[in-house]
Amino acid sequence: MEQFGIRVDKQYFNFAAAHFLLFPDGTREELHGHNYQVTVEVTGPLSDGDVVLNFIPFKPIVRKCCDELDHRLLLPRDSHWLRIITTEREVEVWHGEDRFVAPLRDVTILPIPNTSAERLSQYLAHQILSRVREQIPDARIDSIRVSVQETPGQSAMVTLTELEPT
Repeated sequence: MEQFGIRVDKQYFNFAAAHFLLFPDGTREELHGHNYQVTVEVTGPLSDGDVVLNFIPFKPIVRKCCDELDHRLLLPRDSHWLRIITTEREVEVWHGEDRFVAPLRDVTILPIPNTSAERLSQYLAHQILSRVREQIPDARIDSIRVSVQETPGQSAMVTLTELEPT
């Protein structure tokens, strides 16, 4: 049996962002940042054009998803350790006695429980898949794997399988 796929790993699939990891005991890391690098792999059957997915429309989708996280403070909306208050101009975040305030335009609140590389890869995988289905509706995808590298040699990934056909 043969399985076909594509992999995109462009230098411009990156984002620089600040975050802190929340630990199971309720403590957190210090606020810090990474220059993240993203790799995406997609498997599926060959189309009539003998490709799984055409690179030309696919790469801008990945790039846009990365760009939306670039130069941001990333916060996990679904964490039970944080209290996030959003106003028209700013975001206030409470973790115990620690209080962070940042301009709203510099913050991205993500629908994840933690800003680990694993959860960031999960978020990006769902974003990319959703946009492929919108923008390339004839694409047939069996799986998508997204890897998020925090530093060279240190990355996390997620693979979405058993995808519902569009």
